[in-house]
Amino acid sequence: ISSADRIIAMSFPSSGKQSFYRNPIEEVARFLDTKHANHYKVYNLCSEKGYDPKYFHYRVERIFIDDHNVPALQDMLKFTASVREWMSQDEKNIIAIHCKGGKGR
Repeated sequence: ISSADRIIAMSFPSSGKQSFYRNPIEEVARFLDTKHANHYKVYNLCSEKGYDPKYFHYRVERIFIDDHNVPALQDMLKFTASVREWMSQDEKNIIAIHCKGGKGR
């Protein structure tokens, strides 16, 4: 499996009214649990909002990046080190990374 095959980019896993036009958080959790049980970690790059990490078995890391802005170098180094560590633990491990809309950050 190539590194690119181990990365999922998506929009914000949402609840309530936003789940009508964004990814419903329960559906995202069900997909990840079904396809990648115990082998996924979610990275939230949204500085604006978060969610209860229990949906993803507390395997959520948050990097605070403002919309339409570049991240601080320190934050990018922290992010890449975390991803590298997670991916090296098991060749089945994948990451699911998101911001708000799934393309800005």
